Amino acid sequence: MKRNLQKIFYIFSLWDNNGNRFFFIVSVKGKENRNEWNNDDGDRHPISWRRLCILWKWLAKTWGIDPKEPTPAYTQEDGVDYVPADTNVVFGHQFASIAGAGPINGPIQAAIFGWVPVLLWILFGGVFFGAVQDFASMYASVKSKGKGIGTIIEMYIGKTGKKLFLLFCWLFCILVVAAFADIVAGTFNGYSDTGATIQANGAVAMTSMIFIVEAVCLGMILRYAHLNKWINTALAVLMLIAAVWLGMHYPIYLTQTTWHYIIFIYIFIACVVPVWALLQPRDYLNSYLLIFMIVGAVIGVFVSNPSINLAAFSGFDVDGQMLFPILFVTIACGAVSGFHSLVSSGTASKQIKNEKDMLPVSYGAMIMESMLAVIALICVASFASGEAASMGLVTQPQIFAGAIANFLVSIGLPWDLTFTLINLAVSAFALTSLDSVARIGRLSLQELFLDEDTNLEELSPFKKLMTNTYFSTGLTLVLAIILARIGYAQIWPLFGSANQLLSVLALVACAVFLKKTKRKSKMLYIPMLFMMAVTFTALSMTIFGLTGNLFAGTLTLGLGLQLVFAILLLALGIIVAIQGLRALAGKEKVDLQTGQMNSFEEEIDALAD
Repeated sequence: MKRNLQKIFYIFSLWDNNGNRFFFIVSVKGKENRNEWNNDDGDRHPISWRRLCILWKWLAKTWGIDPKEPTPAYTQEDGVDYVPADTNVVFGHQFASIAGAGPINGPIQAAIFGWVPVLLWILFGGVFFGAVQDFASMYASVKSKGKGIGTIIEMYIGKTGKKLFLLFCWLFCILVVAAFADIVAGTFNGYSDTGATIQANGAVAMTSMIFIVEAVCLGMILRYAHLNKWINTALAVLMLIAAVWLGMHYPIYLTQTTWHYIIFIYIFIACVVPVWALLQPRDYLNSYLLIFMIVGAVIGVFVSNPSINLAAFSGFDVDGQMLFPILFVTIACGAVSGFHSLVSSGTASKQIKNEKDMLPVSYGAMIMESMLAVIALICVASFASGEAASMGLVTQPQIFAGAIANFLVSIGLPWDLTFTLINLAVSAFALTSLDSVARIGRLSLQELFLDEDTNLEELSPFKKLMTNTYFSTGLTLVLAIILARIGYAQIWPLFGSANQLLSVLALVACAVFLKKTKRKSKMLYIPMLFMMAVTFTALSMTIFGLTGNLFAGTLTLGLGLQLVFAILLLALGIIVAIQGLRALAGKEKVDLQTGQMNSFEEEIDALAD
């Protein structure tokens, strides 16, 4: 039976600081719409959004934010990575980087379990797991001179922990680049299986390429022209309109394989140039795509009022896929994602102008990403079985864009124009994630061979090669290309498991940082322990499955590389997690002044050397 979205109510139960219990009842639309809260005595009152913000306000108050304290963007400014940026620019970068294709792909793939478990995990995981992790990661980084999670682990857990974590991050970044690059290449693919051209894909591809060129031009204007912000805004909107018009009238048709190579060339260039030259202006343009996509999607859902053609719950075992842990690793972005900690501490923290900006940038971007994930769930639920495929909508971004275009047709917007804009927005976010994570992967590989006291002049030839910006970037991308050729569908389970294990390590690192700096950290324990159970189970299942391929003689190069990655990621994750938990339990003493570690750490470091 079809269910009308207007009849769905979301009910939340919270407690305030005085111990009063509140029920938040929010319906999507309709006469029965009730945006109000109930307390235990039955009184009804309008919803106070201040109460909805109580969790993140409490975190900021508990940990402490000093608006007068100079941020690393100023104290460490270098014009490349440490560059102060306005809140809206950093927010655009944070959201575009963490979102990518993740909050769209994950819910659509996980929809096999039904819309209820997907919705519950997005809402609960996003608010209490993901947003808390993102804010904690950015907070720890800004309070530690803009250093990444790896360096924070070295400061508060030990040098070996940092080295292992950086190796883990590098391997994980390769997986992310491979998965997202294949998704974008599939979205740009100009030919169907029959060889016919796909006009919509060609238009999105051309628009995206023009979009990148315009971002470079805008970067020069923002850097050197110093125009009024309203003039900059007008220029950005005009550039966006021009890109869409040119893309729709002059589509480009290339094969998916060709797009693989073009995308990797773009990633190489994007992750070695200064952030002001491409990353910041592209994110500035992305912010307008973001506004259109979110507003358009919400309006489309409310106006068209699509029906749900998806079961509420399909079972705990669907075609051999177990709800635990598959649901929780498939939906990462949108609920909780370890990759977010790398963005929050790796790039965004180096652009924060004021400590008070950390909260809206990190926590706010995560909440908006959760909303995007809910919209993606509504999109896939709106299609009847086989309907999307019959329309030529194959990849998850295409399904998402096609559904939004269907919604907005009801208010008179042309389907082709809306499809191009939404697909452009998703592709732009995915490209943002690609060059951000490639930059983080390059930095992780370089830091793996460097210490704070390393004399660059005395490095061995091998270390000089591995720390070379161009070589480290190239090595990362070559391995990603090999994995990308087997397709994102094969990579996604391993990517999801590694992603969630990264969230465990980030939560452990942040908890240790908070404890060592005399701040409360217990609010991170439940997310940390739950995600440990999820990821260790998921990676073990992946290794078991790939080992079966090995003994059956069906292990290809791509699957073999996945098996190696899975074993390394699980082993590295367990070791770093144990070291972090020991430090958290107080069994490892670290002098914050000297950084001296106990004998256990010294023995491990000696073995590593």
